[in-house]
Amino acid sequence: MDNGLARRQSDERMMSYTQLLLAVAPVLALIGLGLPLRRFGWISEAGEETLLNLIIRVLMPALIFESVVHRSAVSGAGDVLLPPLAGFVLTVLSLAISWYVARGLGLTIGHGLRTFALAVGLTNYGYLPLPLMDTLFGPESRAFLLMHNAGVEAAIWTVGVLIVTGDSPRAAWRKLINAPLLALIFALVLKLTGAGDHIPEVVWIFIHGLAVCAIPLGLLMTGATFAPHLNDPRQLVNPRVILTAWLLRLAVLPWVFLLAARYAPISDALKQVLVVQAAMPTAVISVIVARIYGGQPLVAVQIILGTTAVAVFTIPAWVKFGLAFVGLVP
Repeated sequence: MDNGLARRQSDERMMSYTQLLLAVAPVLALIGLGLPLRRFGWISEAGEETLLNLIIRVLMPALIFESVVHRSAVSGAGDVLLPPLAGFVLTVLSLAISWYVARGLGLTIGHGLRTFALAVGLTNYGYLPLPLMDTLFGPESRAFLLMHNAGVEAAIWTVGVLIVTGDSPRAAWRKLINAPLLALIFALVLKLTGAGDHIPEVVWIFIHGLAVCAIPLGLLMTGATFAPHLNDPRQLVNPRVILTAWLLRLAVLPWVFLLAARYAPISDALKQVLVVQAAMPTAVISVIVARIYGGQPLVAVQIILGTTAVAVFTIPAWVKFGLAFVGLVP
């Protein structure tokens, strides 16, 4: 697509606050539905653990595999390698910044440091960006977002897991060999070799049936995971944690993505992804990772709710500024 036309279309599609709320509303509704399902016992404590394992070990790998391999809009080694590389490097950099800033502000291991670094360092890369990318740049932009997300997944299940567990890479190597990472490696091999083109359609129907469950069920389980913490709303208010998360996630870390988008030799399609990622709040998957690997889910919940509430108002401003800053609008 001609760059001038793409820029005019992105400018015309710039979302108003009302459009943003409408795009985000289904996401929030699914999270909200998880709360009564947990409170009414329709998702029991034992069932919650089972469903989380189903998401991590079956549904997420299917989504990763489909996203990486089954993307006809992606062509060439650069399209395959640069988006996940950008996702991995920028996520690891964000995690590192969050870790050292949190330490400097007095958070300690055992009192939320590890979970804080994970939650603040992970920008929402799926539930919110997908509808925003569709609205701003059209459905064809999904391919590059999903390729970028493959790198984010790699960062979560390697560096993110190590941060939460506190293990050394040598001691934690068994935890790094997990279903999402194996799915990512296998998918990249098939994509790079072209072997994925020979997968029968009936297999793709099966994989897609699993993949489409990952995000809605993940959102429901996010709400279910929030539910026990809402029995005492006062515990959700931790001024030091929330204010620091606002500062880092919504004011400082966006520049990591915007500077990369402006100065790195990447395509306009990948720049669009990085601009949208810069505007995002904390990823809801951080609470699931914290729960599975022995972190402090309450800290993740505080950060997710706090950054998402403010991001509803800051996303349009960051996207509008970001597109101009990286040169994607006149």
